[in-house]
Formats: sequence, structure tokens, C-alpha cells
Amino acid sequence: MSHPQTLAVRINLLDWRAEQREYKRKRFIAQLVGAAVATVIVVGILPVIYYDHLIDAQQARNHYLQQQIATADKQLAEIRELKKTREDLINRMQVIGELQRSRSAIVHYFDQLTATIPDGVYLTGLDEKGTTTTLDGVAESNARVSEYMTNLDNSPWFTNPRLIVIKRDDSHGKRRADFTLKVDSTSPDQTQNGTSGDAAGKGRAS
Repeated sequence: MSHPQTLAVRINLLDWRAEQREYKRKRFIAQLVGAAVATVIVVGILPVIYYDHLIDAQQARNHYLQQQIATADKQLAEIRELKKTREDLINRMQVIGELQRSRSAIVHYFDQLTATIPDGVYLTGLDEKGTTTTLDGVAESNARVSEYMTNLDNSPWFTNPRLIVIKRDDSHGKRRADFTLKVDSTSPDQTQNGTSGDAAGKGRAS
């Protein structure tokens, strides 16, 4: 009479064991899926994150370098501007110095031109081209013209006086000589200005 009960117990045990096996199988599959997902994350996603980090770091470094380059370019531009300003100032100073020397030379030039004229000689015209000056004048005699040329030759501001034309003119009731001569100008040092005054004095005394 107990045989049917034993069979029922066996059937119940079989159902429980099947459920256990199914549960273990599903858990194993879930573990495999989890391991696969973890592997995908480790193998696929983490390198992407790592390389993204490297790219971000490199971009930050590039941005820093670009800022430094821009700063250096700005500093170089300022240095070039300062150099240009300095060169402009030097050029202006040189121009001012040349103008001052030229003005001083012109003053000495005309001082010497006047100082070398002996008594009895009068200038009626002056034409300057480059370093050559053409002088037109009237003299009481040919000897005065010769004296004038000697004075010019003795002056440190003039050289190579040469007579171009001289002719006698008695139209005004007095004997006189109209002349044209050329002389080259020089630029002596300022230390020679004292000697030029002595030469001028000698020219007048003679």
C-alpha cells in the first residue's frame, strides 16, 4: 500500500533537482555574459578612454604651446618696433648733426669767401654748383685779381682757383678789370678754423 507514496516522493525530488540544474545553468550563463561584458569593457572601452585622455592631454599641451608662441610673437613684434624706433631716432640725430655741420660749414664758407677779398676787389656775382664756385667781380687792376686768387688758394676752405675771363673796362672813366674765376671748395676740420682766420688776415694785409 506504500508504493504510490514512494513514487510521488521520487517525482518531487526529480523536479527539484531539475530546477537546481536549471538555476546553475542560468547562473553560469549569466557569469559568462558578465565576464564577456567585462572583457569587452576592458579590451574595448578602457583603451578608448585611455587614448581619449592622451588626446585631451596633448590638446591641452598644444593649447599651452600656442599661447606661449603667441606671447613670444608679441614680444618679438615689440622688440622689432623698439629697434625700428631706435633706428629712427639714430637717423634723426644723424640728420640733425649733418644739418648743424652743414650750417656751420656754410657760415665759415661765406666768412672765408668775404675774408679773402682784398681791397680793390668787388664781387658782382656768385654761382655754386657742387663743390665748384664761379665768382664774377670787378678789380682795380689785374694785380688785385691775382692777389685775390692767392688768398683763395691760401684758405683751407678753397682750392684750385683758376681764372676764366679777365678784360679791361674803361667805360666808367676809371681803369678797372672785369673777371670771372672758378674755385673749388673743401670741408676742413673744425680744428683748422683758427688757421683759416690767420690766412684771411694775411690776405687782407697783403
